[in-house]
Amino acid sequence: MATVGRNIAAPLLFLNLVMYTIALGFASWCLNRYINGQTNHPSFGGNGATPFFLTFTILAAVIGIASKMAGANHIRFWRNDSLAAAGSSSIVALAVTALAMGLACKQINIGGWRGWRLRIVEAFMIILTFTQLLYVLLIHAGVFSSRYGPGYRDRDYATGQGHGHVPGTHAGEHKAGAGTTTMAV
Repeated sequence: MATVGRNIAAPLLFLNLVMYTIALGFASWCLNRYINGQTNHPSFGGNGATPFFLTFTILAAVIGIASKMAGANHIRFWRNDSLAAAGSSSIVALAVTALAMGLACKQINIGGWRGWRLRIVEAFMIILTFTQLLYVLLIHAGVFSSRYGPGYRDRDYATGQGHGHVPGTHAGEHKAGAGTTTMAV
């Protein structure tokens, strides 16, 4: 029944994966040109924030792609134990992507001539920050209602007891001492 969040998160996961891959490719190309001292290339340009921006963009793209691998596993199984890996890695990817977005905004604010590849990387980082935030909210939507996906309150995976059923009893019946534990002090 928890397909509402899953049906929306799966295409968003694929979109983010493609955008992170494109951003990684363009940022790697730009950083290679910067290291080689070819900043006067027609499709590059840049300013003082460029090396920091490119470094954090590559870091955000690599973490984002790795996060999407854990996210694909979570979309496949859609359980709360796969949510832990997908949720934590997507939050880290969101944090680094937001840092790269801040550096993109700083680079735009400084100004100067920037080539089309650098402007595409800037635009992708700004867009990816918001799509990654939406993705994080979607995979954590089960916290608010089990209709949207697995939440942290589902206890049946860890204990194997299901929904409050005590083994050895019928529905609605409870034996004294069955299913309860006592600790000796």
